[in-house]
Amino acid sequence: MNIASKDLNLLKLFQVLYEERSVSGAAERINLSQPALSHKLAKLRDEFDDTLFARAPRGLTPTPRAHQLAPLVQQLVRSLESFYDYCDEESFLLRADRIHVYTTDYIEQLLLPKLLPVLREHAPNTQLVFHNTRGKLPRSELETGACDIAIAGFFEGLPDTFYQQKIHQEQFSVLASRTNTRIGETLTLEAFLECDHLVTTLTGDLDGVVDRQLESLGHQRKVVAGVSSFLSPASVIEGTDLIITCLGSVATYACYQQSGLRSYRPPIDLPKVEILQTWHQRTHEDPLRAWLRQQIKQLLRPTRESAFATLEQ
Repeated sequence: MNIASKDLNLLKLFQVLYEERSVSGAAERINLSQPALSHKLAKLRDEFDDTLFARAPRGLTPTPRAHQLAPLVQQLVRSLESFYDYCDEESFLLRADRIHVYTTDYIEQLLLPKLLPVLREHAPNTQLVFHNTRGKLPRSELETGACDIAIAGFFEGLPDTFYQQKIHQEQFSVLASRTNTRIGETLTLEAFLECDHLVTTLTGDLDGVVDRQLESLGHQRKVVAGVSSFLSPASVIEGTDLIITCLGSVATYACYQQSGLRSYRPPIDLPKVEILQTWHQRTHEDPLRAWLRQQIKQLLRPTRESAFATLEQ
């Protein structure tokens, strides 16, 4: 086979069709009309002498031959894109792109005010879209391209095709109202168990690391409600005897916003929480996404340090 007779742009088309599984979705992503894309798809099928993508009730479904080719094509496209970005180092910051980040409401609020100004200055044509992780690793979204970066503290058991980077580490704190009648200057285990508890749960499960640690000590707490947000409990707790065990920086932020709240050290030993950003190998070499991951790491680090400094005062 002579490479001079081949249209390498068809490899990019293959990659996008494989990820989108939709003619309309692929056409929108690479800015082609559907008739133009259908014409190129016909050439792609002739190139490989296979249907590659068959019509299905919902879009397209890859043939066995397409599944076989996909890893090789994705590797080739990534290498070609990296090569041309290397030849023009700054151009990747100016390209039009949309990056999807899966995380929690707290990380979103912590990160966006600092990240958006950096993005608007250095990568003005890049759009960010944030999604809630809903308490689990968005594995299929990372694999297909619906998610570029996932940020949370509960991603475990990653396959070899994923990368992970620790952004920062946090201690737990207990957030309570200053008017809580069951707590004095320090939070004892007895007072902790007497209080009713809120928990943040993204999956609906009300048992967590606190409950497992209490169980090992022969104790049990009373959980009265589970909420899906890291930020909303502060407004629920103030003026009540409810408490919540949360990230130290979440407690610090809540106390800064609401003077009627106070944070305490937990009366039991709890492990630190590592906040990680996770991505798939399909985006590992993409210069824009690598640049964004570096910005996220740098922007969250000083926030973490200032949060700990405030807690220690």
